[in-house]
Amino acid sequence: MKFTLLFALILNAAVCAADKPFTMPGLKQDIEFAKAGDVSLTLDASVPEGEGPFITCILVHGGGFTKGDKHSFIKPLFEPLSKAGFVWFTINYRLAPEHAWPACADDVASAIKWVKAHAAEYKVDVNRIALIGESAGGHLVSWAGVMGEGETRVAAVVPFYPPQDLVVQVERRRALGGLGGLIGTEELNEAALKKLAEISPINHVRSGLPPFLQIHGDKDETVPISQSVNFEAKTKAAGNRCETITVPGGIHGMGGWEKLGSDYQAQMIAWLRKTLK
Repeated sequence: MKFTLLFALILNAAVCAADKPFTMPGLKQDIEFAKAGDVSLTLDASVPEGEGPFITCILVHGGGFTKGDKHSFIKPLFEPLSKAGFVWFTINYRLAPEHAWPACADDVASAIKWVKAHAAEYKVDVNRIALIGESAGGHLVSWAGVMGEGETRVAAVVPFYPPQDLVVQVERRRALGGLGGLIGTEELNEAALKKLAEISPINHVRSGLPPFLQIHGDKDETVPISQSVNFEAKTKAAGNRCETITVPGGIHGMGGWEKLGSDYQAQMIAWLRKTLK
């Protein structure tokens, strides 16, 4: 009886901990940055003390384009960015299959515009804005990086284990998976492959792009590191700056890298400081 009661108390504590809202000192949460139909798109903002303006990062979570939110998967970067003295925003975007392409990409573009429009309020240096995304978010920040112009152009892009070539992704799996919902079809045929090619960042590389820093584990079986290797080669060939940090033993998802002793966070911060000086 005592064991049952103890187990119930432990289970209740675990449930309460899981339901506890995410908090961080100085974090302003659930700020609406756009309205897409009846969908309210929100972000969280972390602003350091001091006059600024500061280096600014816009974070885009992963989740296969179908799940996740502004606190998912990318949370290991929150504290390092704050300690570096950067402004950072983490955003929600519309998810597939309820919202097909280009909804998610449009939402990232809207976030960039909003951050620039509210630069004074949040101590943002509009000339030093970097996009950081992981997995599906890595694809989205890369897309924004290669397609951005004018008010949607940024100064740097940091994709983590990004699927830069969606055709390669589905051909190696021989299935669309969550990408079917993104493009509005469940049939892997020529039309689907054509659409995936059209929305693959690697196929839109051109000269004059902002600097890229990719970060990728060499044991990633979900999005192989060859995706970053090939994107770096094509980006450099077009005359742009692109580097890739390899995390030895790293699988898909930075949350699993903590036990590897990797200093990828420090390397990313150093690169951002140097690139956005």
